[in-house]
Amino acid sequence: MKKKLTTVMFRGTKAQEEKLLSVIEKYRDTEGFMMPILQEAQEIYGYLPIEVMRIIAKETDTSVEEVFGVASFYSQFSLNPKGQVAISVCLGTACYVKGSGQVLEKISEVLGVSPGSTSPDGRYSLEATRCIGACGLAPVMTVNNEVYGRLVPADVPGILEKYR
Repeated sequence: MKKKLTTVMFRGTKAQEEKLLSVIEKYRDTEGFMMPILQEAQEIYGYLPIEVMRIIAKETDTSVEEVFGVASFYSQFSLNPKGQVAISVCLGTACYVKGSGQVLEKISEVLGVSPGSTSPDGRYSLEATRCIGACGLAPVMTVNNEVYGRLVPADVPGILEKYR
């Protein structure tokens, strides 16, 4: 599933930017500097907004496209902030075979949030993930790290109601 950016207002602080600049300075002359810079940038901001990628590009004399390419290639990086209600649906083999794709579609329909996106108000984020290690409960979703298993699409509205 291709990563995409969501339009959510960036709320970075001067302190965060100073910390980011310090991280960039620390790794600037290190071979393979992009990965540790992106990892620490995500720790600072919680995700990698385009504004942060622009700073990284400028300060490392790299194109924004190259920074975005690395950030969007690796699954460990998030291009969108997590919502107050962070929902993940496992699309690993066991879950997928047992219908997690339909569960994901139902969540998207109920919330109006596409997989890989965050609602414009920042309330909900929806991610399709790889195996989370709960294959015996397939299909599985998590809501703010609380696990829900043996799901069918009809279960979705009742579960989400708890988080409205």
